[in-house]
Amino acid sequence: MLRVGLSGGIGAGKSTVAARLVEHGAVHVDADAIAREVVEPGTEGLAKVVEAFGADVLGEDGRLNRPALAAKAFADEDSRRLLNGILHPLIGARTAERMAEVPPDGIVLHDVPLLVEGGYAPNYHLVVIVDAPVETRVRRLTELRGMSEADARARIKAQAGDEQRRAVADVWLDNSGAAEDVLSEVDRLWRERLVPFEENVRLRRPRPLMPPKLVPYDGTWPAQAARALARLRLLTAGRALRVDHIGSTSVPGLPAKDVLDLQVTVSTLAQADEFADVLSDAGFLRAEGEWWDDPQGGGERWEKRFHYGADPARPVNVHVRSTATPAWRLALLFAAWLRANPDERDAYAEVKASLAKAHATVDGYAEAKQSWVNEGFRRAEEWAERTGWSA
Repeated sequence: MLRVGLSGGIGAGKSTVAARLVEHGAVHVDADAIAREVVEPGTEGLAKVVEAFGADVLGEDGRLNRPALAAKAFADEDSRRLLNGILHPLIGARTAERMAEVPPDGIVLHDVPLLVEGGYAPNYHLVVIVDAPVETRVRRLTELRGMSEADARARIKAQAGDEQRRAVADVWLDNSGAAEDVLSEVDRLWRERLVPFEENVRLRRPRPLMPPKLVPYDGTWPAQAARALARLRLLTAGRALRVDHIGSTSVPGLPAKDVLDLQVTVSTLAQADEFADVLSDAGFLRAEGEWWDDPQGGGERWEKRFHYGADPARPVNVHVRSTATPAWRLALLFAAWLRANPDERDAYAEVKASLAKAHATVDGYAEAKQSWVNEGFRRAEEWAERTGWSA
């Protein structure tokens, strides 16, 4: 299934977005609803809460008195940890049960208010953040939920800020205007991104060939790469030696194809084969066939593994290289050398621009510029020797 994480600040209008995605066919897994469900009367969760905090956290009807529990559970850090230790495993187990019920071709929408604060973003194929200006949110909370203005502002302040949310957002939905505006964006998101993304993952559908079109350097590329890297680190934990943003999109000021090149470094390619299916299920599809880098100075080719991103709106290349060859280090060195030497960067940009015009396919373009890159490796090694650079 495709796992989509949904979050946003209180009052931003997450429910509006969630309801529309459910209309389209998404399966809604609501973290808040599950958190309430696991402490309903008669549940193991409620019994454990009462055992830990006393019977006075119950109301006269036998249901959990949330304000009474909050007064005890958030009085100190130990009490908060005790409550989390009771609830989080139960919530996690119930969430897993709900997700297991989703069909293989489903799109699950995991609605998590504290997705950012909890550091959960790398667990999803895609993270959608719903946003609205603070004053709009305050007005909604006071007019629609009956909160006092002071309470509304305090709750907003206690949550993650815009900068933190933007760091994890693959999709940023502005819900500050009329409802039809954001709903139109949600419709487009479903049609143009979520549905084809799910199909690409399930069918292991290859990415269409792209022409070598160069675009000016995009200052958001590092942040976009950081989100993909976080997913890769989670997926390869304990196996990968390192995960890095490489290639032209990692060099400020260098025009590039709008494709993020990432590198996973492992000790052996056997390790890469062990997590190949895990990467594919998570949206980094293993490419068929044999892949290798040109050996510098001759000799046997430097084998690697290659995966490509299944997200139709964010092309990604994942090069999985082992330390058995120097290719992993050269990829890091080449980018570092270009970043440190603007003249070399600009010379490379001219070569890229000329060859992009001359070739209709990425393969032809890549092959044509390899001679400049190979010579660049030599100059980069000299630079590394002079400066003491190391990977």
